[in-house]
Amino acid sequence: MAGSHQELHARRLASVRAWTTFVEHGDDAATAVRPEILRSWQMSRVAEVSLDVREAPLADESDTAAFWRESPLQTAVARVEAELRRTAEDGDLVLAVTDAQTRILWTYGGRVMRRKAETVNFVAGGRWDEASVGTNALALASRQGTPSMVFSAEHYAPIVHNWVCWAAPVCDPATGSRLGVIDLSTTWDRTHPIGLATARVLARLIEAALPHTQAFGVPEDDVPTPGLQLTLLGNAEARLDGQRLLLNRRQTEVLALLALHPEGLSLEQLHAAVYGDQSVTLSTLKAEVSHLRSALGGQLASRPYRLTLPVTTDVGTVLGLLRRGRVAAAVAAYGGDLLPGTNSPALAEYAEYVAVALRESLLADPEPTAVLRYTELAPYDTEVVEVCLAGLGDRLHPARPLLKGRLAAAQR
Repeated sequence: MAGSHQELHARRLASVRAWTTFVEHGDDAATAVRPEILRSWQMSRVAEVSLDVREAPLADESDTAAFWRESPLQTAVARVEAELRRTAEDGDLVLAVTDAQTRILWTYGGRVMRRKAETVNFVAGGRWDEASVGTNALALASRQGTPSMVFSAEHYAPIVHNWVCWAAPVCDPATGSRLGVIDLSTTWDRTHPIGLATARVLARLIEAALPHTQAFGVPEDDVPTPGLQLTLLGNAEARLDGQRLLLNRRQTEVLALLALHPEGLSLEQLHAAVYGDQSVTLSTLKAEVSHLRSALGGQLASRPYRLTLPVTTDVGTVLGLLRRGRVAAAVAAYGGDLLPGTNSPALAEYAEYVAVALRESLLADPEPTAVLRYTELAPYDTEVVEVCLAGLGDRLHPARPLLKGRLAAAQR
């Protein structure tokens, strides 16, 4: 808690007095509140937000649902939803993710706060911009582009004077464009000193889980990238000049091996790398290579077999980041095991190399947000979590309860 209950109660009374002064006398409240709160109150008054507003206005339900389905935020939230839900339940919070216009797209709440949220339309479709409901943390974080906290009567609308809210912007890491905000809300008497830092951590968690595409509104298929782009970590995919290639499992393995060996491989070397000691004829491999050459528009040379076009892989991205010491960025780019379930001995060995390199880098530099992301992919790797918690010592950190929750779940 942020100090004793008495201190919180005094803080609440001070906010109520400042709000009352502003409502009755205007800018005479200037010395009693933070500048960003006063500015937002002024904007709310200019927008003629009614002090009698009982709930946030709702956007069209079907439009909101359609937007959410197509938003990269939906993909990211789905990937980290277990962590978000656990945070809400452990702290009896209600969490919300909005679009760039502060329209709520997704919420999840603990039992008590969920009911409170529903009464004021703090639900999907609820519009929480300043022009609709006045000063609140979602609107401030969205407009200012910085994490924001709004406590009790710092809210313009009395319907949320019993709340405290922390919000942080969520941005597309590739473009920097603001996609929306994530907000954590509860009752004012549950104010916690790491509330704002927790909002920041969850925003980074969502950003790390965003699909690796351009900004929302520009579909990946519509932005051609020259050359061959291979996704090998987690779900495999190959694209040539932005167009997806339809390949079977074995063809994808051959392509991956050639991408990982730009110097080229002889027919015998490629056969051993793909099949090991399996009884598969060389002609079978030649047929797979022939199909690949056709799919690549002839950009696959022979003697040795090698790709003759620009190639980028997510494996190369992850390893490059690790070499530069950017462990958190490498974890964000790591989509999972390299071609999980592959029968290629060479690829299975390479998959082990990448996974161990990432894990060892995390053990050496267990940045809490990166460890949280890693546990989404390796939920039973308790050693990494334990090392991270040991490194935190007695320090307060917003990731601590999330990491402890993940550790407890893995040990059940």
